[in-house]
Amino acid sequence: MEALHLLCSIVSTTLTSLALSLLLLFRTLLPRKISSRAVPSTSSSATSTEAVSLYEGTVWHERRRPVHHSFRYSVRYALFDLDCSPHAPPDHLSANQARQIAATTGPILLLTIPPSVGYEQNPLSLYYCYDVEGSTQCLKKCIAEVTNTPWGERVSFVFNPNTDLVAKPLHVSPFMDMLGTWRIRANAPGENLYVAISVQHPKLGDYFTATLKAKRVPSSLVSDHAMFFWLMPHMVAVWIYWHAVKLWWKNVSFLQHPRYTNPAYREEAVIRDQKLQRCPIIGSDKDEYLQDEGSDQGCLPDRNCEIRQFTWRDAKWPWS
Repeated sequence: MEALHLLCSIVSTTLTSLALSLLLLFRTLLPRKISSRAVPSTSSSATSTEAVSLYEGTVWHERRRPVHHSFRYSVRYALFDLDCSPHAPPDHLSANQARQIAATTGPILLLTIPPSVGYEQNPLSLYYCYDVEGSTQCLKKCIAEVTNTPWGERVSFVFNPNTDLVAKPLHVSPFMDMLGTWRIRANAPGENLYVAISVQHPKLGDYFTATLKAKRVPSSLVSDHAMFFWLMPHMVAVWIYWHAVKLWWKNVSFLQHPRYTNPAYREEAVIRDQKLQRCPIIGSDKDEYLQDEGSDQGCLPDRNCEIRQFTWRDAKWPWS
């Protein structure tokens, strides 16, 4: 049944994207003055250059156990200043909502892949939440929005961008169980941005790493944001499905979604995360994999179990 749902979703997305791609091509070929009055924008192309920065870079994945598998692909991201960007992609937090969640006072920037020709694919979106300290602004917290494929479920949570440990709260891959702990860090975006997530597992150890490295694209080089992001979400989806097939071909165990086998998996993730934040004492085999690299302490500074704020969104059609 789920295979049929997936096929229906792919067919529907393909037809919609084909129609909107033809519309986009028609709009692009028309004189800009005519197109701006006749055809409404379907993406972030209407956003002013002051409110959005464009980035181009590479996503890299490496799985070390139980088999080795790695790949990389090119990506394009947009960084929206949510306080002055009226055309930021929908289905995300507003600046005030993000400030309330992160308990910060300064600007809020959203890093995401905008929808393109009727399709959205965002494994990870990040909110950079700044605090104002005197005349300076510093990156204080980040909010991650993690979305799984193909279900479209989402979890959001607050983390310390310097480095943080988060109990895995979402079934992001049918080739990973729910016992992992995410070590996540991100820099303040400037000319370059960097995000790294590694997965630590009680049996497999530090067995998976994913990174995003990107550089800012000068706005003078991009005249049309819709064309800049054309089919970008689709290409991300293709990479995800293609390498899932490769993992299956390598006989990596396929795991059913925990909502069928363990409906309490979200509550268990919250409990595991609270244990992480209480800074367990390293010394037992059970907790040894939580130790921070290069540190002889079993926890990270400035941890606050009251501000993680896991928030889940259920699956979208056709999985709901």
